[in-house]
Amino acid sequence: MTLVHTPGTEAGLLAPATATATATAPGPSPTLRTAPEDPPMTDAATVFVATCDLAGQVRGRAVPSSDQGSALRSGTGWVPADLAISAFGPIADNVFGSRGDLRLVPDPATGVDIPADRDAPALRLYLADQTLPDGAPWPCCPRTFLRDAVEELRERTGIEVVAAIEHEFVLGGLPASRPFSLQRFRQAEPFGSDLVRLLEQAGMQPENWLPEYGDGQFEITLRPGPAMAAADRAVLLKELVRDLARRRGLPVSFAPLLAPDGVGNGVHLHLSLRDTEGRPVLFDPARPGRLSALGARFSAGILRHTPALTAWTAPSPVSFLRLTPHRWSAGGIFLAERNRESLLRICPTTQLAGGRSRRAVQPGVPRGRRHRQSLARAGGPAPRRAGRAGP
Repeated sequence: MTLVHTPGTEAGLLAPATATATATAPGPSPTLRTAPEDPPMTDAATVFVATCDLAGQVRGRAVPSSDQGSALRSGTGWVPADLAISAFGPIADNVFGSRGDLRLVPDPATGVDIPADRDAPALRLYLADQTLPDGAPWPCCPRTFLRDAVEELRERTGIEVVAAIEHEFVLGGLPASRPFSLQRFRQAEPFGSDLVRLLEQAGMQPENWLPEYGDGQFEITLRPGPAMAAADRAVLLKELVRDLARRRGLPVSFAPLLAPDGVGNGVHLHLSLRDTEGRPVLFDPARPGRLSALGARFSAGILRHTPALTAWTAPSPVSFLRLTPHRWSAGGIFLAERNRESLLRICPTTQLAGGRSRRAVQPGVPRGRRHRQSLARAGGPAPRRAGRAGP
C-alpha cells in the first residue's frame, strides 16, 4: 500500500459521481439517482449493467440500448444469492437461498464505451449498486459498503481518501524476451497501444504502461482519484484488459502465480489522505520517514489488522505462495521506507520538473508533498472494493 498526497479532485472517470457523494449529508448511502433525461447516445446494441462481487467477479445483465434510460432510472433485476457465487462457479452456502429480489441500478458516471472492433460489436458498460426493489440501499452491496465506509471516515475524522491502483498481468502467446525490455514492449503491440487508447477514451487516465519482470508480464497504472473513482476504475480496468485480450486472441491472467516457482502478479494499492480542504495530512518533515503522527497511526491500524485484511486482499491459496520473502511482494508485516519487501511502504517523492524540496513546501501546496504508502499484499483475485473499505 502506498500513501500518496494528491490534493484536489482529479478530472476524468466518475468526477460527477464523486462530487455528488462528497456533497451528500452523512447517513446511509442514497441509491436512487436522477438519471439523465437524454442518456448518452451509443452505437452499441446492448448496455451491460454490472456489479463486482465478493469473489472479485464482474457479473450482471444486459438490456437493449433503446432501454438505457429506463435501466438508468429503475435498474434491472438481480437476486441476493448471486452474491454467494464463488470465483469458480458454484454457489456457496448462504443465508439468502431462493428468496428475495434486488435491482441493479447503474451509476451514470461509471459508463464506458467499448467500441466495435472487427467482429466484436460495441458495448456500453455501467457499474451498478445492488438495491432493494424500492431503491433503498441493500446492506450487502459491496459498492454501497465502500461508499458508506468512505463517508463514515470523512464524518468521523474529516479525512478523505485518494487512491490509485497498479495492476500486473501476464499476456500469453508472446515470444521469450528480457524483463522490462523494449523488445517485450514492442512484442505486445498493437495490444499495448490499443489498451492505452481505450483507457484514455474511457476517461480512466492511464499513467504508465510497461513491460514487467516475469515472462510475458506487464503493468498498467492509472492516475490517482477519489476512493470511489479509484475502486470503480480498478474494476473496469481488469474487464477492459480481458475484453481487449480476447479480441486480440491473447490469453491473459491476473492470477497471483501461474506456476509455484514463477513470478507473481501483484496489485499495489496507493493511498493518500487529505483533509476536507484538500490539504495533505501524511507529510511531516520532522518525523521518522517524514510520516505525520496521523499517518503513523493510520499505518499502525493497517498493520494490526493485516491478518484479517489478507482474507480480502489475498483470498486464494495461491496468493500465499507469492507472499514469501525475496519475491518483492510482502515478505513481512511491517512499515518501511522504499523497501519493496514491506507490506506497507513509504514511497519516495521527486523534485524534478520544478518540484521543490518537501522541506520547502508550505502547507496546502501540492508540489513536492506527494507522500504516499503502498500496500503490497494484494493479489489478483482480490475484490477491489473490499481492499479499500477495510479497517
